[in-house]
Amino acid sequence: MRIVLALLLIGLTVAGFAMGSLGTQAEETSPAAIVSSVQAAPRPETCLSAADLREAVAEKRVIEPVAAIRSARKVIPRAEIQRARLCRHDESLVYLLTALRRDGQFVHVMVDATTGEISGP
Repeated sequence: MRIVLALLLIGLTVAGFAMGSLGTQAEETSPAAIVSSVQAAPRPETCLSAADLREAVAEKRVIEPVAAIRSARKVIPRAEIQRARLCRHDESLVYLLTALRRDGQFVHVMVDATTGEISGP
């Protein structure tokens, strides 16, 4: 659990300096409906704080972030996960993962926080 939280904090730091390049249109990978461009991401104010994330995981309301990362790796296997956030989307909770592909493009993958399944953009 501590490792996951440390990875989340590192991801937040790395994503902070990359914000300038996040506005570009990301080239989509297969399957196209799963990996979305950065513009389709939920706004940051709809995401839970780190304390709320820990509480939701402890109460078993959502899966652990590492399980969401494993799910995302199925659709973007060689991408490096830069950031993982727990956000509200369509009245449910999803993990929004920001990944850096090997071609230098950032993409988002949404994972259902209760089932661990990949969600649409």
